[in-house]
Amino acid sequence: MGWTMRVIKPGMLRAFWEAHRDAEASLRAWLALAKCATWQSFADIRKTFRSADTVQVGSGRQVIVFNIAHNRYRLIAAVHYNRQTAFTLMILSHKEYDRNTWKDQL
Repeated sequence: MGWTMRVIKPGMLRAFWEAHRDAEASLRAWLALAKCATWQSFADIRKTFRSADTVQVGSGRQVIVFNIAHNRYRLIAAVHYNRQTAFTLMILSHKEYDRNTWKDQL
């Protein structure tokens, strides 16, 4: 078995759930599952989070979008399988996510 996933900026998740209590349980669950994961591909992520999607941003870069709190929020992360690292980039409400302006910020 390989190294488990290292989550970068977990404090961002904590700050978000302190401001949005309805996201706390989902974000805590995501963090716990991500920290013990050994994802080697997007297919592995889908085994853990069935609703996760890949989204292309910028010059061909891909991020993973996770549904949080019954799809009220979206967690956007960059996952580097070769380094077993997940960078939490932003959390948006579903409405903010649908505007698509977030892609320009990455």
